[in-house]
Amino acid sequence: MLFEEERKRQIADYVRQHGRASVQELSNHFEVSESTVRRDLSDLEEQELLRRTHGGAVAAMQSNSSEPSFVEKEDRFQQQKLDIAKAALSLIREGDTIMLDSGTTTYHLAKLLKNFQRLTVVTNSVMVAQELANEKSIELLLTGGMLRPETQAMVGPFAERAIASVHVDKLFLATNGFDAENGLSTPNLIEAATKNRMIKSADEVILLADHSKFGKVSFSRFGEIKDVTTLITDSLASPTVLQSFEEKGIVIVLASNGGAVQ
Repeated sequence: MLFEEERKRQIADYVRQHGRASVQELSNHFEVSESTVRRDLSDLEEQELLRRTHGGAVAAMQSNSSEPSFVEKEDRFQQQKLDIAKAALSLIREGDTIMLDSGTTTYHLAKLLKNFQRLTVVTNSVMVAQELANEKSIELLLTGGMLRPETQAMVGPFAERAIASVHVDKLFLATNGFDAENGLSTPNLIEAATKNRMIKSADEVILLADHSKFGKVSFSRFGEIKDVTTLITDSLASPTVLQSFEEKGIVIVLASNGGAVQ
């Protein structure tokens, strides 16, 4: 018997491979009830991995439809992301070696680093690299790798080998989904592997995630709850959800308006 998330992944693959599938067909194939299939399809549609139809589902129209572009994501919850970035800045010290994952909130954080006199930044983000390229007081290391236009991230084996060759004090990590039971996830398998390698290369893993990421589970899991040292989020996050993370040993940093820490 398949676990729930494994079943959802296989349903998404099945629909992608066949183009479409009915609820009855999926129920028979995966040996689960039709109500379970409908619930799974609803979750997968919310993750934009397929599109529901009357009586079933069809594959997403484009290969990149499961993930909004960097520009589209940057427009969402801008104030909250800026607040989170300002709170994250307070955790960085002169002389630190940090890694910035590719993401809209980490990009906001990069913009705030220019007053440091001695800082080493490792990144797989094209946007972060462009932002810090002319900062003489910042030693900037780029991972290289295959560029994903959707996230402006350099990923894949080249990136992973570069990341594996360094060790950083703090990783500022981005995610598409963060769930108390299912951990960290993102839509793309290759990017997930790169993120997982980042986690292994850091003493502290600091997750920058606005409230919209909680309870979401994307296609590719890249980390567990226990991998996260600190979570920085915004004041719109549910206290109940935050308590569930705190109970699992994560330090919670709540950024209020203007980036002040609660």
